[in-house]
Amino acid sequence: MPKLDRDGVHIHYEVHGDGPPLLLTHGYSATAQMWRPQIEPFSKHFKLITWDMRGHGQSDYPDDQGAYSEAATVADMAAILDAVGARRAIIGGLSLGGYMSLAFHLKHPERTRALLIIDTGPGYKKDEGREGWNANALKTAERYQKDGLARLAAGSEEMRTASHRSADGLVRAARGMLTQRDARVINSLPDIAVPSLVVVGADDTPFLAASDYMAGKIPGAQKAVIPHAGHSANLDQPAAFNKAVLDFLATLPAEAVSAG
Repeated sequence: MPKLDRDGVHIHYEVHGDGPPLLLTHGYSATAQMWRPQIEPFSKHFKLITWDMRGHGQSDYPDDQGAYSEAATVADMAAILDAVGARRAIIGGLSLGGYMSLAFHLKHPERTRALLIIDTGPGYKKDEGREGWNANALKTAERYQKDGLARLAAGSEEMRTASHRSADGLVRAARGMLTQRDARVINSLPDIAVPSLVVVGADDTPFLAASDYMAGKIPGAQKAVIPHAGHSANLDQPAAFNKAVLDFLATLPAEAVSAG
């Protein structure tokens, strides 16, 4: 599988199928493998691109804490699109991957054909809420530092099935990528002008209100609730998830799914 050299940090990505580009980003402490139930059905219609964020899976785990950030992640996503020759793409992800997809749109609206925001929160407008989130992110880093990869067993399905070389990258990713700095992403929701689908598992209680909020704030956004699914809706109920996403993508205007 190809790897992209990002200033000495090698980023693993995979390309499946051909057609309009669709980039999917995994959640924190998961890997590209979490999208395996989507590869066959999605690659029939799209050039499906999945990847491992830095500090995860088969990508590099740089020692420098400064190499882990929202800006670096968004830049990695843009570089992957460049590598596969995609000027624009449908951009989607789960949890942290969904947040980074919103951050990508904020930075590169001209490269975003549509958004798939899955079991995700948009961040916080108030410092108090963000500080609480960041405190939990730093606690997560401490737990991985203490327990190592054994900590994955306590997570949802996309974490439990993930394979990493060590916990070091997850520790740094929690500190630099899972933490949030400001309200730019949540404040950008009313300015999103591309077709958007918000997906949430019916049992993903911590993200139900956030999903309602995003569906209400993003102009024209659609929302799909996946019954009997938790935080990893695409793994818990793949058939229902795939249908919801493919049905949405089938409604996009022709220019929204043109290749490249």
